Amino acid sequence: MKLSVLALGLAAGLALAAPAVAQGAATRDPAQIQAGTYVVDPNHTQALFTVNHFGFSPYTGIFSDVSGSLELQPAKPAESRLKVTVPVKSLYAPSQHLVDSLKSDKWLDVAQFPEMTFTSTKVTPEGKDKAKVVGDLTLHGVTKPVTLEVTLVGAGANPMNKKVTVGFEAKGTIKRSDFGVKTFVPAISDEVHLVLNGAFERKD
Repeated sequence: MKLSVLALGLAAGLALAAPAVAQGAATRDPAQIQAGTYVVDPNHTQALFTVNHFGFSPYTGIFSDVSGSLELQPAKPAESRLKVTVPVKSLYAPSQHLVDSLKSDKWLDVAQFPEMTFTSTKVTPEGKDKAKVVGDLTLHGVTKPVTLEVTLVGAGANPMNKKVTVGFEAKGTIKRSDFGVKTFVPAISDEVHLVLNGAFERKD
């Protein structure tokens, strides 16, 4: 009994000490989202890729330290514009040996091509919370058009820092050989699935 009372007291103390965070503040209603210029929140934005590894399993890597801007027009989404830059050297995967290999000139050649970028050229709304975004992807020194399927995750005031924030999930597929990355094709799939989990903060 004493142990139970002590545990309850400790839990109550931790609850009182923890910062209060409002829940349910985000909205998916475009009419409630502020228009303007937003910049990437690098601490909460991830760029991921997945390939099929020798036909045995999907294998995913992740890039961090993403930067970029979003000109968001919720009332006229077709007028929105997106530009994102991803430092290739930020690549992370569970195997350091694999990371080193992927950064080498046999694969992504980080030394010669340190960044990849995506710049939108056309935004087509598909319902109130989805859009098809066409843009130019530059990877490994090659620029090709790519289509991303974008879904609004939510928008509102960040309860921690109070900044107006909007988040999207963007998905697309490319052939890496189109960008000159041909090592082990087709044993390791030519098709690469891309995901950008993006958080953007509105500039004052």
